Amino acid sequence: MILAPEFYQHSNVVAIARKLLGKVLITHIKSEFTAGRIVETEAYSFKERGCHAYNGRKTLRNEVMFAPGGVAYVYLCYGMYNLFNVVTNKADKAEAVLIRALEPVAGQDIMLKRMNVEKLTRITSGPGKLTRAMGIERLHNGVLLGDTITIEDAKPIGSSKIITTTRIGIDYAGSDAKLPWRFYVKDNEWVSKW
Repeated sequence: MILAPEFYQHSNVVAIARKLLGKVLITHIKSEFTAGRIVETEAYSFKERGCHAYNGRKTLRNEVMFAPGGVAYVYLCYGMYNLFNVVTNKADKAEAVLIRALEPVAGQDIMLKRMNVEKLTRITSGPGKLTRAMGIERLHNGVLLGDTITIEDAKPIGSSKIITTTRIGIDYAGSDAKLPWRFYVKDNEWVSKW
């Protein structure tokens, strides 16, 4: 069952980031089907300096973050990686969850072709790698989740299997970089290495 927009439109982005663990991200792009179980996420809110929309600042890059929860926010990072986020909260609240890692569950042959590799090892173990493997590009920025890109419900991950820690690569956020807003599945081989 596909997650309804209401799932994303709650006001607690941190809780949503945690609840997304175990759900299945699916893409139907150019008639190709791929899917991966979400095993790592990070939460971002306009209330903290790690967020592109800190203090409600709207730009051309982040304007989709101000949409109602349930749309894709895809942006270019370091000039080379497309990163996939799910917008959360109500309109104008500018919050999102970065999907950091997936465990492939379907369409692995397509993922290998997109990544131009022969082995499946860790091809979705980071936010830049997973978008490439899943066929997600910046043209998907602002797409309503449900057709091309969907997230399906799945059995929740038990609390004892969820590791909570700080986010990666946002030292510029000062003390906000230390917020425990990154979640991953314990002992899962697909979690990103940092």
